[in-house]
Amino acid sequence: MALALRWLRPLPSLLHRSPLLVSRGLPGAPQACPALLLEGCRQCVHQVLLSRQLATKKAKGKGQSQAKVNISAALVEDIINLEETNEDMQAVIEALKEDFSRNISVRTSPGVLDHISVVTKDGKFPLNQLGQISQKSPQLIIVNMTNFPESTAAAMKAIRESGMNLNPEVDGTVIRVPVPKVTREHRESLAKLAKQSTNKSKEALRKVRSKSISQVKKFKSKVSEDTIWLLEKQIQQMADEAVAEMDKLLAAKTKELLG
Repeated sequence: MALALRWLRPLPSLLHRSPLLVSRGLPGAPQACPALLLEGCRQCVHQVLLSRQLATKKAKGKGQSQAKVNISAALVEDIINLEETNEDMQAVIEALKEDFSRNISVRTSPGVLDHISVVTKDGKFPLNQLGQISQKSPQLIIVNMTNFPESTAAAMKAIRESGMNLNPEVDGTVIRVPVPKVTREHRESLAKLAKQSTNKSKEALRKVRSKSISQVKKFKSKVSEDTIWLLEKQIQQMADEAVAEMDKLLAAKTKELLG
């Protein structure tokens, strides 16, 4: 009996602090739980303890489908801004889309050189801020470095190491960039570049997720374990969905490049 009372004592506080418990898809306590507790409701205690045990088993289970968590952002806004977390994750996805569109394409155009990063003694700059880029013919792109002639060598190096299979030639302050023929080797090189870009985006996504989870953990002493558990699961779920979208983008780009 004494052991049962030890379990009963913290239970009202637990139930009061855990309004999101039912979101786990687990059996909750009976509606009349407070009254029943006063009468020594052993069944209620057993039910809640069983719920925690089932939650642990489900979390550890591999290959088992789990119910999705869908927490209202308004209910937890004092802990974390879930909408902001989602926006940060979507920004990573949009950046990947932009990279695929601008830099990873079999159709080479002046625009693909715009954001090549050039390292100079004054810092890093996009190529289009240092030189005037134009297309002289379908097979030749010109980069005029007249405004920053001292950065010509650095621009040459950046173009050559861009991963786009470009071999620039210099004539004074003018850089000539022959457009390579679209060979199978070139397509495979672009596909590898797309995968590398996707991996970098996933790393950026992991940083967003880790930052959000760290924010949630700051409230461990202020909210219930159930609330922390659900928020961490929600954030991980958002990250998993973002990764799935990135994988779809990569698959589509790879198919476009390799056929």
